[in-house]
Amino acid sequence: MAKTLSSNHRFVAQVGMLSANTAAQEQRGAVPAIIRRLKLSGYRSYASLDLATESNLIVLTGENGAGKTNLIESISLLSPGRGLRRTELSLCIRVPGDGGFAISADVDGPFGPVRLGTGLEPNPSGSGGNQRRFRLNQANAGSARAFADHIRVVWLTPAMDGLFTGAAGERRRFLDRLVLAVDSDHAARTNALERALRNRNKLLEQDSGNTAWLDAAEREIAELGIAVAAAREETVSRLSSLIAETRKDDSPFPWAQISLMGEIDQLVASFPSIEAEDRYRSILRDNRNRDAAAGRTLVGPQASDLLTTHGPKGIAAALASTGEQKGLLTGLVLAHARLVASMSGIMPVILLDEIAAHFDPSRRSALYAELQTLGAQVWMTGADPAFFAEIAICADIFEIADGAVRRSQKAS
Repeated sequence: MAKTLSSNHRFVAQVGMLSANTAAQEQRGAVPAIIRRLKLSGYRSYASLDLATESNLIVLTGENGAGKTNLIESISLLSPGRGLRRTELSLCIRVPGDGGFAISADVDGPFGPVRLGTGLEPNPSGSGGNQRRFRLNQANAGSARAFADHIRVVWLTPAMDGLFTGAAGERRRFLDRLVLAVDSDHAARTNALERALRNRNKLLEQDSGNTAWLDAAEREIAELGIAVAAAREETVSRLSSLIAETRKDDSPFPWAQISLMGEIDQLVASFPSIEAEDRYRSILRDNRNRDAAAGRTLVGPQASDLLTTHGPKGIAAALASTGEQKGLLTGLVLAHARLVASMSGIMPVILLDEIAAHFDPSRRSALYAELQTLGAQVWMTGADPAFFAEIAICADIFEIADGAVRRSQKAS
């Protein structure tokens, strides 16, 4: 039976797909991905870097612009996509340099030690441009999807602080990153959907009257669109279930209630996939004139939004204070790390850029306790070493300056 839907087409993710006991058991059985050695060559501010780690907590300190974010960005490129900055990879090449860069990581994961590598190599033909390379144990690999059996990566950066108040497009990108961490095929689907939408837009602009081409384009969009929306719905549902079953009202990181809003989400929530595809195809056909006038396809996953509510207060996250929003986002990212562990069997590497500066001492202590409980390897950056004093005895702390990294003396 179809779900009852509100007039604003909001699909509230259903809890219950993943029980708390199952999630807890699967998380406890997850193997953490641990980067034991990271090597960089020609990457941004690093002409050369060879960094060995001993702890699960890694702290990078240094002045603004020293290269802390550059280092953790390199780790994010071991996952599908363009990394935590979402920048063109050609901009990661050090200048002056040889026209390329290389990233190598020795990782202990569920299948034992493995060496993962990626980078940009100058085009050997000399015709310009660079070629992205991926290597698994020094053998060529097709893409970062080949790394998914060995490492997963999640992150939180200052650029995400305006997530709840910013544009819907930023929330969709955040949502797709959540999905991609548990489903390495999601990027291929979303990229294919973007191409198909551009193709339909061109056909509408040409107004050739050849409906056969439009029918074919809309059939492809319907298949891809429902697949993308279904992957988002499943991730939101599972994450909602985990949050609902493990939430604590007195936590310094308030639990979030998340939901999807959009016409395509209504279809996925209401109908089996085949019927949802048929209905979406009909919507596309009926809206050809409107979409042609707008210059874009108005209905689809590209118009969906992720809504977040501050659970304990029952208010929209956008209406919460700046501090509450940061705590809410932190709690959401940590819950997502647990979800990745329960679904993939790999506790992800967590990257937290300038995380400590945003919290008061009590929240910093709570954060460090939460991270140690997770059992993940966590890389944190911060300008002030004092923010990490209480974990200095158990963390690897490195000072970064002028493209060089120096290990700090551990507290005794």
